[in-house]
Amino acid sequence: MSLSDTDRHLLDRCLSGSPRAWEDFVDRFLGLVVHVAHHTAHVRHRTLQAATRDDLVSDVFVAIIANDYAALRRFQRNCSLATYLTVIARRVIVRKLASAPANSLTSNGMASLAQHHDESIARLENVEEVRALMTRLDPQEARVVRMYHLEGMSYEQISHEVGLSENSIGPVLSRARGKMRERADS
Repeated sequence: MSLSDTDRHLLDRCLSGSPRAWEDFVDRFLGLVVHVAHHTAHVRHRTLQAATRDDLVSDVFVAIIANDYAALRRFQRNCSLATYLTVIARRVIVRKLASAPANSLTSNGMASLAQHHDESIARLENVEEVRALMTRLDPQEARVVRMYHLEGMSYEQISHEVGLSENSIGPVLSRARGKMRERADS
């Protein structure tokens, strides 16, 4: 998916310091970052309190504006802005969750499982490595993984895009993640 004209214009406005550009940026991508925070915590078997979630979301936006919008200036514009921001958000949130005491965010006594999962995912954080692993998936699995993990789409949105039932998206994602983990470990 390529950079849309709307996002290109919004990005240019932010980088040039236009009035209300940052507010418009946050309005546009706040839902995406909140979704990434919840999803990232969920796959690590953690429950986020509202205050913790808000702190994580804030940390993501601080990372984006740090050093005069350095993260946005590095954006090569060869994918959608949502995809790029999802990767940034996941990295920031994974680091924050990994540095938090396990008992402060983990539910169901799953601290060791969550820690092991965090370590496995940390190896996959490199976008190029993930893309290389995705090329080894069947095309439909790769498309579903990209839509869910990189573009932040819901199961419902994905089901409409790929023509599968909403109930089959989860199993497709699980199989694909398993294949990616196997290939990353080899």
